[in-house]
Amino acid sequence: MTYALLALGILFVLLAVNAHRPSKHPLLLVPSFFAGWWSIELAPHLLVTEIAALVLLAWNGGLDGWAGRTGLALGIAGAAGIAATIVASRRTVVTLRECGIPLDLDPRNAPRYPRSHLVVPPLCLIPRRGVRVDRDVVFHEDGRLRLKLDVYRPSADPTGEGLRPGLMQIHGGAWIIGDKREQGLPLLNHMALQGWVGFNVNYRLSPRATWPDHLVDLKRFLAWYHEHAEEYGADPNFLCVTGGSAGGHLTAMVALTANDPDFQPGFEDADTSVQGAVPFYGVYDFCEPGPWPVPFGSTRIMERMVVKLPFAENRDAYAKASPVTHVHEDAPPFLVVHGGHDSLIPAPEARRFVERLRATSRAPVLYAEMKGGQHGFDVFPSYRTARVVEGVERYLTGLHRRHRRHREGAAPAVPAEITESPDGSSKDDAVG
Repeated sequence: MTYALLALGILFVLLAVNAHRPSKHPLLLVPSFFAGWWSIELAPHLLVTEIAALVLLAWNGGLDGWAGRTGLALGIAGAAGIAATIVASRRTVVTLRECGIPLDLDPRNAPRYPRSHLVVPPLCLIPRRGVRVDRDVVFHEDGRLRLKLDVYRPSADPTGEGLRPGLMQIHGGAWIIGDKREQGLPLLNHMALQGWVGFNVNYRLSPRATWPDHLVDLKRFLAWYHEHAEEYGADPNFLCVTGGSAGGHLTAMVALTANDPDFQPGFEDADTSVQGAVPFYGVYDFCEPGPWPVPFGSTRIMERMVVKLPFAENRDAYAKASPVTHVHEDAPPFLVVHGGHDSLIPAPEARRFVERLRATSRAPVLYAEMKGGQHGFDVFPSYRTARVVEGVERYLTGLHRRHRRHREGAAPAVPAEITESPDGSSKDDAVG
């Protein structure tokens, strides 16, 4: 038992160190990410498990030798490190005031994410009470290809409020894995309860699909949405888009390439514009190294599985696949979300994209960097996810209110100046 306690103590210390300083070594990058992902976003559950394991081994003779006593000390240090990640998570705020959107909701009465999901994370996989889910709706069919989506909407039909705002969710997975059943569920459930209609959309995946097949499929959904939104109680004239990781990249591409015929083969005349974008921890530039030693476009996954072209001889193709290339003054409003401890796509990637957007776009651009957050933090319904979900709901609701006021002929709100902190995030009144 003494050596088992020592081994456990070493493991707990390594988990804590990795949570605060994830490894950037190529061979350790993926295991470091997964270890940090679980230990950060499920930190309360891990902490309880660690304490129970230490007590159990110590009670059963683990302290009889020097190895056990050393293991206990290391285990306590590791548990303290995990507790520190909980403290950092509890400080998560999403600042939204002075972003140019009329966010006139009272934060004290804003809808809150259910605490039960924070205690039992798998509950996020079950549609919340008051939410209706229509699964596997086919939005495009061509021979053996059938693209599907899931619709999340309020159970009750709208009464006197008219059509509801729509939200498109794009899953991540490095453009090669992932499914609509796995990501965006905490946000979609929460948005449905606030009167939104969410569409969790699938698209073709590499290596079978070759860029830009992924984007073309998502634009086919946009064309479908304009024709079928009302069947699900959604407003065909209002749709925002969100997604994480590869879905964050695709979210930005969808928002910045509206009505671009190069990405709409056979349906060039379809309206593929959106009214707002919330990309999570995405890649925005394939050509410039930025936070990586080499350009992201030159990585094996991009050259051999996604774009399937040598980067050195095809920089133009990779530039065209980069959201930063398509930034323009008429871009829709953006809220860019990233984790400060993201070891797969470091936060500087998001910061430089936001800087380019703010320098060019006439629409508001807000940046929220989650201190201590890993890549994919919002997959789990953690405390940090709850605060981000609440903040995103307020932001998108503000966009929809501005849209309605403009449509009804009211004078649009004058964007206020954004006050920034040194890390580029806006500071003022906070949600959460």
